[in-house]
Amino acid sequence: QTNVEAGGAGGANTLAALRRTDAAWASLRASTNTFPKGMPPFVTTTASSSITTSDTNDVYDVVVCGGTLGILVATALQTRGHKCAVIERGPLRGRQQEWNVSRKELAELVKLGILTQEDLEPIISIEFNPVRCAFHDAGESVLVNDILNLGVSPAELLIRVRRRFESAGGTVLEHTALEGIEVHPDAAVCKIANSDDVKARLVLDCMGFGSPAVRQARGADARPDGVCLVVGSCASGFDPAKNTSGDLIYTCTDATEQGQYFWEAFPAGSGADHRTTYMFSYLDASEHRPSLEEMFEDYWRIMPAYQNVELEHLKVQRVLFGFFPTYRDSPLQPQWNRILQVGDASGIQSPLSFGGFGALIRHLPRLQSAIDDALTSDLLERDDLALINAYQPSLSGAWLFQRAMSIPKGAHPPPTFINNLLGTNFGVMEKLGDGVLRPFLQDVIQFGPLARTLLNMAVSNPPLTARIVYEVGPSPILDWVRHFAAMGAFSALDGSVGAGMKQLASDETNMLSARQRFVLRRVEEQWRYGSGLDYHC
Repeated sequence: QTNVEAGGAGGANTLAALRRTDAAWASLRASTNTFPKGMPPFVTTTASSSITTSDTNDVYDVVVCGGTLGILVATALQTRGHKCAVIERGPLRGRQQEWNVSRKELAELVKLGILTQEDLEPIISIEFNPVRCAFHDAGESVLVNDILNLGVSPAELLIRVRRRFESAGGTVLEHTALEGIEVHPDAAVCKIANSDDVKARLVLDCMGFGSPAVRQARGADARPDGVCLVVGSCASGFDPAKNTSGDLIYTCTDATEQGQYFWEAFPAGSGADHRTTYMFSYLDASEHRPSLEEMFEDYWRIMPAYQNVELEHLKVQRVLFGFFPTYRDSPLQPQWNRILQVGDASGIQSPLSFGGFGALIRHLPRLQSAIDDALTSDLLERDDLALINAYQPSLSGAWLFQRAMSIPKGAHPPPTFINNLLGTNFGVMEKLGDGVLRPFLQDVIQFGPLARTLLNMAVSNPPLTARIVYEVGPSPILDWVRHFAAMGAFSALDGSVGAGMKQLASDETNMLSARQRFVLRRVEEQWRYGSGLDYHC
């Protein structure tokens, strides 16, 4: 156990915090409903009473619940002229453990007005290249540059974003416990423990997958379809001369009946001999799945051989752990007027990722534009907001990969199957070039690159292709074909008429109503993001 405890969301790392997280993971595995009947609803709807007609000065345009990542969304909207507030149950601060991103992703924060160019270098604690993708006894290592190769200090990032948010007129409400949300015809009311209510035209739920509003919305379907379990540590004592590159995805063992262990490793900015290593696995939420504490036992057993170090030579700075549930029914459709889930709360992250910072950054341009449009046009009903969290086949199509990289209960694939699959897959993508490889490494699935990859895999290794079909099963593959076809259709529509539709929606001299223009813009965004064509190498 380490005495260091990181602050901010996701930063707890004491033994007590591990056991609390394990208890939550055990509860999720044992339950089919994380919002049981009889529990008072977190969100309630009042159909008759109006609250804003008397005084609009104390009504925000947007209240963002969950500040660690929510303040990024709030700042993007505040700089567009909307009156925003952020509600955070504890102090609004970033954790000690770095977030790994690329410069391309950070540049989006500047484009959106969330940071200035001068803010970038102070928040970057380390930069390194290359990062490696390699699989146990399966193919050659694949090395790439400029993907997840920056370590960003969440603490410094949030200080600078908050400064920009407040200087633009935004309000931060720290140590503010949200007890519920009442939806009225003309506003939503955030009920605050031991304090005055906070009113807003729109509430953005950025409280992650554990949001009580999300649990209520998902109801009896709250058991996740997949889970990524992660344990790790940041330690000093590594050889500085060798601590100059990272691992994006790596395996050093074959699979067991519980699943396949994957690894990530990155140099840390806190010292030349500091390195962060993560071990993770894709699972379902069956009761027999291991606890985080059990995973840690495997982590400490395997990590020394993986990193070619001895544990007694390392000094652990902090330990890291968590579980990240994902749902096929994502993005989560709005269940109420005036409430929209964003970030991990919406389920917009790939089932192959840990979600969080990188997943949110990708969608921030879309969210800033769409929410700004909804507020300006006063289109805040449930059906309007549903167009912002619309179906995305590139996200749904990623589930086949999650299924292929996990082992369901009762399945007994060869221990080498997942490594052979990934070794072949990455080898093919490397040969096809950056236009195929780099989107996939950033959790973006695109129709053309995926089609080329699958065709080349089928030609180069027919027995493996047949084995994939056998192990994954016909039902998941047929479901995936539906999303793959939709991805192709979205790609064709975006390429052929997307630009024209966007231009038509921006022309206010035509006969279209504000809602019609809003719908056209959201459909164009759905095609672009749903096909993965928002990403450019």
